[in-house]
Amino acid sequence: METELIVKFIIGLVALLSLLVFLLFLEPNKDKKKPDDAPKVSKDTNKVDKEDTSLDALVSIIKNKRSDASRLSYALDMILKYHGMVHRKMGLRAHRDFETYEEVLFILCRHPNANKDLIINFDRELARLNPDYKQEINDAVTKGLNSRGI
Repeated sequence: METELIVKFIIGLVALLSLLVFLLFLEPNKDKKKPDDAPKVSKDTNKVDKEDTSLDALVSIIKNKRSDASRLSYALDMILKYHGMVHRKMGLRAHRDFETYEEVLFILCRHPNANKDLIINFDRELARLNPDYKQEINDAVTKGLNSRGI
């Protein structure tokens, strides 16, 4: 009788411990966005609200093939203003967040409405803000320009 009670007690403690471990790693509002945080896109002009300066919203402007040069210029200026500093390198390797900037440079070079001034100015400013990444920035621009197929 006593062993049965001890076994039930141990099973209860294990269940309680597993519940506490589950609650420890649960972050309820981690991936949820409030409706106010979502980029406001009008259906007819496909423009993102100017107040949204998150990196994802700015990258979506650059990815949009219908963005004109002024929208691209706005997005690039906001990226430099709010997200211009890349995390420091980890030894010789670039930080994993730098992949986003490489993607922006690559997409910008291939964008139909991008001109040389936009590409050069963004390249120079990003390299000026992040001198450790100058070689990687130049490589990304070179790959983007080579992929244009001109």
